[in-house]
Amino acid sequence: MAAEVLAQGGARVTVYDAMPSAGRKFLMAGRGGLNLTHSEQLAQFMARYREAAPKLQAAIEAFSPDALRAWSEALGEPTFVGTSGRVFPKAFKASPLLRAWLRRLDASGVRFAFRHRWTGWDGEGRLLFRTPEGVAPVVADATVLALGGASWPRLGSDGGWADILAAKGATISRLRPANSGFTVAWSDVFRDRFEGQPLKGVALTIGAHTVRGEAMITRSGIEGGAIYALSAELREAVLGLGQATLMIALRPDLGAAALTTRLSGTRGKQSLANFLRKAAQLSPVGIGLMQEAALASGRPLAAFSPAELAHLVNAIPVQLTGVAPIERAISTAGGITFDALDEHFMLRKLPGVFAAGEMLDWEAPTGGYLLQASFATGVAAARGALVWLARS
Repeated sequence: MAAEVLAQGGARVTVYDAMPSAGRKFLMAGRGGLNLTHSEQLAQFMARYREAAPKLQAAIEAFSPDALRAWSEALGEPTFVGTSGRVFPKAFKASPLLRAWLRRLDASGVRFAFRHRWTGWDGEGRLLFRTPEGVAPVVADATVLALGGASWPRLGSDGGWADILAAKGATISRLRPANSGFTVAWSDVFRDRFEGQPLKGVALTIGAHTVRGEAMITRSGIEGGAIYALSAELREAVLGLGQATLMIALRPDLGAAALTTRLSGTRGKQSLANFLRKAAQLSPVGIGLMQEAALASGRPLAAFSPAELAHLVNAIPVQLTGVAPIERAISTAGGITFDALDEHFMLRKLPGVFAAGEMLDWEAPTGGYLLQASFATGVAAARGALVWLARS
């Protein structure tokens, strides 16, 4: 996006990419349907960026969700709003949009240099790239760094830039996993039976923060959309205390009194699992979670009174023991602090060097917010570079 805006502004642009082809993380983002942005009102939209919202406000207002949708349509990929409010291209894939985009960049004179991994600067201020042919120095009048965070490093973004920029005086907040899963010490029985099973329509809570949605049991823990929406709070709790307690409500729309009434009926010859499934409409994986909690408490679930069962249905404690590795996270928290940038996204310690995307210190949940901020900061950094080029 930065390359496109720079080329439209009259600059001669080369994109140096460490990978053998362009847009690999963009293509990964489209594996389950390319969620470009979200349709909610801008005030609510901006709140998703938490404490970074004031720093991103101007960039996202200048290249808004509506502008992103118009950009996609101009490339021949009209968009639609899904039932969740998320915005997708009608093709639902990243590859047609990327192909059209690369054709337009080529027509505007943008050049690509692949297998060029940036390693810093030499003593003369030239950019240095490691290539199959050796080290290549490059003179640039302005540089936009869009090197990503540290998630999915096999796609090119390994966070190696952090040490390079820190050595130049830039303030870097430590890179941490965002929109990630968490580890749980499931029992062998639960793990073997419920690995890959979804929890639907649940409410997840940590402290004062509650999110409704879906989660997925994994062999090593738990992940999914509702987990990602709470990942910042869960991550900080785990990193600060060594563990965190996630509370899961299986029937969040049913109060304790109503559940107690349902669970006070006669079980007869039914197994407890069958009784819970029929009386409270609980899924097998939900009942399994209740059994895990009972196991941790040292009491068999069959010994719980109807009132205790009703309470547990909507307050299952799950102990998170760790954060899934950053390599498997959807995105990254941390990066270049906004204090290290001027209003044009230029690094204060490195005149003529701009930064955009997940390199910057912000995080957001999935739902279109990640791509939107990456696009918008790419536009902002490029416009800043054009101002710099005009002045110099």
